[in-house]
Amino acid sequence: MNKHFTGIHRVHETEHVWIPMPDGTRLAARLWLPAGAHEQPVPAIVEYIPYRKHDMVRARDERNHPYFAEHGYACLRVDMRGSGDSEGDMPDMYCENELADARDMINWIAGQSWCNGRVGMFGTSWGGTASLQASIDAPAALKAVVAVCATHDRYEDDIHHKGGCLLTDTFEWGATLPAILASPPSDHVGPDWMARWKSRLETLTFPVENWVREEARGTFWRHGSVKYQTDRLSCPVLAVGGWSDRYSNSVMSLVDARPDLVWGIVGPWGHHYPDQAHPGPGIGFQSLALEWWDQCLRHETVPDWPRLRVWLREFEEPADVIDTRKGHWIESGPARSETTLKRLSLSSGGLSHSPSSETFDVEPDLGVGQASGDTGYFGRFGGLPLDQSEDDARCLALDTPTLDEDLILFGSAEVTLTVSAEFDRSQLCLRLCDVAPDGRSNRVALAVRNLALDDELDEPDTSFGSAPREIRIRFHTKAYRFAKGHRIRLAIGTSYWPLVWTPPEQGSVRILEGFLDMPCSAGKATTLKTDMPLPEDLPAQKSHEVLAAPKLSRYGYDDESGGLSSGWHQGETAVRHDAINTTFAYETTGDMHLHPHDPLSAKCDFRHRMRFERPDGTAHIDSTLKARCTGDTYSLDGVLVVRWNGSVLHEATWKRSIPRKLS
Repeated sequence: MNKHFTGIHRVHETEHVWIPMPDGTRLAARLWLPAGAHEQPVPAIVEYIPYRKHDMVRARDERNHPYFAEHGYACLRVDMRGSGDSEGDMPDMYCENELADARDMINWIAGQSWCNGRVGMFGTSWGGTASLQASIDAPAALKAVVAVCATHDRYEDDIHHKGGCLLTDTFEWGATLPAILASPPSDHVGPDWMARWKSRLETLTFPVENWVREEARGTFWRHGSVKYQTDRLSCPVLAVGGWSDRYSNSVMSLVDARPDLVWGIVGPWGHHYPDQAHPGPGIGFQSLALEWWDQCLRHETVPDWPRLRVWLREFEEPADVIDTRKGHWIESGPARSETTLKRLSLSSGGLSHSPSSETFDVEPDLGVGQASGDTGYFGRFGGLPLDQSEDDARCLALDTPTLDEDLILFGSAEVTLTVSAEFDRSQLCLRLCDVAPDGRSNRVALAVRNLALDDELDEPDTSFGSAPREIRIRFHTKAYRFAKGHRIRLAIGTSYWPLVWTPPEQGSVRILEGFLDMPCSAGKATTLKTDMPLPEDLPAQKSHEVLAAPKLSRYGYDDESGGLSSGWHQGETAVRHDAINTTFAYETTGDMHLHPHDPLSAKCDFRHRMRFERPDGTAHIDSTLKARCTGDTYSLDGVLVVRWNGSVLHEATWKRSIPRKLS
């Protein structure tokens, strides 16, 4: 199917294009070309993700690619190997084939008659991370990338672990990814699409078992983590993140590591493209990116932009949903060059400027974390942290005196503690909070730490035992103004359910001494000199219709046995695409339960459903994952059921008992 768009340039769209890989596998792409590109080649921009170009994120693709094409760029949306309409299999995320395919894809694009040999790459989440990975020793044709909500550290800043502790989000993604990969290719792949689909279903894997088994950082998680290869970045990078999304940690880190090649923007939003930002305010991503492409791809230079443009947050009433955050945009150079360290010691009087030899016992309490909200991974509606006062009361909570002037945290705060733990596999969960004069507590930053690992989050050569040792725990980067008259609170607990899987045993942790280092803006923050572009409602003429979009519902309660139950349900969201006569719909559910006196009672159940109604039939994909534990194992039960026109086409069950040695 071919279509034409009109704008600054007339655009010709091709629904399906094959990109051959050296091993004979073909990747599927959707292509938008500005008129005349065959006669006068243009730069190309590519987005490379596994999220089904034909239907799943079709509406999102049409916000970005036609816009860039109308402004004179060849644009491609490519399905990764083993996903959507592409051939091959995907055994896990960021496999060698995926990274190699990106380089071969870029070289193929650069060699096409409509491309002038200059290529840019962009994406959000997986696509942003793929763009970062491609910029390591980049192919000569790759001139610039835009990485939105991307991770540069697959272990610490992704969906699986935090501080060496297992996140419950890894189980949700463990249910979701197989459903995406099990969905049918379109008939663009050929009349044998059904045979291709069946073949892929037979080779589907259960990658969550890898994510759970690899408890320490190790080589598994270092693979594909750009954090360890920043010296090999070889093209300009625009890194974009949002404070409500934990992936935002990569932005300041990358700018600090490579201020010669990386520019950063962090807004208040979650895991979204920033033109669809929530919480807002959002920005006009497409016009911002266009300015980047014009400089890097057309003129082969870089924009005259501040290194960092970030939303400086400030106190606001904690709530599950906040449509527009308080604060304002500021600009700066790399964070390290803009700050001085403010050191506060842990003492019986709170957080003090004077060193102290106080000792503190942090008693176990599995009830801490009920006000945690989401981690921000999936861009779900709401899920912001609630008032932290109740959680604070269940922890060791140390406050500063009332601030006599504003204090701007700008960068990554770090806590250094000398600790002795009753059990090796203990957790420390730290929150940095802003306490208002009326006592409301707003979570500014969260850090957790598995005490069985070393400071690099690697497995130690020998057990640490109960002997005192010094540990460093780094919070993720932030830009936040603590106001005069408020207090800064450091709250320390030994668990954080339901975000973080519980430790195998409840035990106290003794803190023999400690201090908090906060990088603070050396002067008043510089307000942004040039306004951010405003979001646009793109495209002007929509080719899709939203049939259903219920708001996500959440619940939390104490059951009759004293257990803590919580969860959420996203009712079926359905989008109709008239151009391909297809309706795509999805529905997700998450349920978590814990008895506060038994860490081994932790359990979570996730379900992800997808539906594809198309002219040749209807596919239903139903994927569930249940996670349980003992002191020595994680037990995972996964079920995938694929139906075509109401009949079961494929069913897979995975039962895995995974050793639990460190977490």
